Amino acid sequence: MEKRQELYAGKAKSVYSTDDDDFVILCFRDDTSAFDGEKMEQLSRKGEVNNKFNAYIMEYLEKAGIPTHFESLLSANEALVKNMDMMPIECVIRNVASGSLCRRLGVKEGQELSPAIFEFFLKDDALHDPMINEYHIETFSWASKENVITMKELTFKVNILLKDLFSEAGMILVDYKLEFGVFKGKVVLGDEFSPDGCRLWDEKTRKKLDKDRFRQGLGGVIEAYEEVALRIGVTL
Repeated sequence: MEKRQELYAGKAKSVYSTDDDDFVILCFRDDTSAFDGEKMEQLSRKGEVNNKFNAYIMEYLEKAGIPTHFESLLSANEALVKNMDMMPIECVIRNVASGSLCRRLGVKEGQELSPAIFEFFLKDDALHDPMINEYHIETFSWASKENVITMKELTFKVNILLKDLFSEAGMILVDYKLEFGVFKGKVVLGDEFSPDGCRLWDEKTRKKLDKDRFRQGLGGVIEAYEEVALRIGVTL
């Protein structure tokens, strides 16, 4: 697969075209950002760790019946993925109160949420990713009704699968976000699943093992990512 021109450069990943229009190359960089890009640093090994972590999770979900964009690892920090029409929507599930939920609702961090809370956000850094609902999505044609239903169903299925995976490794899946696209008429999980886009705590100590270590200046960011990866069986 021949790598061609850069199509998109986000805060932490870049996308390149290939000689096959159905596939693109996803490049995980060492860039790390928080607060809509207001805080940025380069962390050595981050791109490689997240690339391999994401590959492991995507393959795990694919085997469990979740359609994903992942095709194969190409190098330490590159993966071949399906070239999808992405929907500008973040699907978020919260199993434990943390982050913006606590700020918005005055909820104490660490409160278990039963049932889990599902939220939609518009993927738009300039607007600080505002919360939206099905009516916004339909009115502004960000996704069809059918695709919204499918995204929600898949997000909840992922929750069951990954809560169990991380629990078996002694961790709590606090919350996470997923992004979806359409490939050949089918809704498919895209973007990435890594400690950059979820919150993970140690079950016993409640030690934070995700990007909150970067957001909150706790240090040991990549070491925490590597710990999570090794606990669930990722080969780094």
